[in-house]
Amino acid sequence: MKIAVRYYTKTGNTKRLAEAVAQAAGVEALPLSEPIAEPVDILFLGNSYYAFSIDPEVRKFVKSLDKEMVGRIVNFGSAAMLNSTYKKVKAEADKVGIPMDDREFHCRGEFKGLHKGRPNEEDLRAAAEFTKKITG
Repeated sequence: MKIAVRYYTKTGNTKRLAEAVAQAAGVEALPLSEPIAEPVDILFLGNSYYAFSIDPEVRKFVKSLDKEMVGRIVNFGSAAMLNSTYKKVKAEADKVGIPMDDREFHCRGEFKGLHKGRPNEEDLRAAAEFTKKITG
């Protein structure tokens, strides 16, 4: 099974989660600026809410994906106030014909003093365990 991990972060929280996911999957976590260059069965996509939506960079990245290169997307991320970005990412993935796994990982993220220290070590372990369940 071929796996890729891509993430978008402004605060570093999603990068930390991406690194935990990638380590559990045995691959490298790369920013969205790194395209998917070879076919993958699973793309773990890390992102968060910014101004009540996903960042335009995440939209642009998903729009750039080739459905022949990505089997499915698994969403993960963190946020201080809002919950999952799943529906927003799925709406973009649907436009390019890439299925979304209905499982995802989400935890609290620190932002301007809220949820200080999150994601924490427990969150990172949970992200790794989630990844192992997905990848078998």
